[in-house]
Amino acid sequence: MSGFYEGLEIGLDRDWLVIGRGRGADLVLAEPTISRAHAAIGWDGEGFFVQDLGSTNGTSVNGDPGHKIALVDGDEIQIGKLVLQMGLP
Repeated sequence: MSGFYEGLEIGLDRDWLVIGRGRGADLVLAEPTISRAHAAIGWDGEGFFVQDLGSTNGTSVNGDPGHKIALVDGDEIQIGKLVLQMGLP
């Protein structure tokens, strides 16, 4: 939503997308407040969700922290100091 990655769009082409700063992540972001495997965005057959993967700084959606949170269009996902926005068709 702001900063170095502002405007970056990533299409979801799989049922499980790991976000982190480690080389093993599907989406690698160079941000020191993000864990190597911080969170994942997944599809469970009914809808998308974000799941924290045991990160140090946590994951929240629209300001509400949680371990596994359902997502809808326009939700703001915070991982570390980065804020991502979920866009669904």
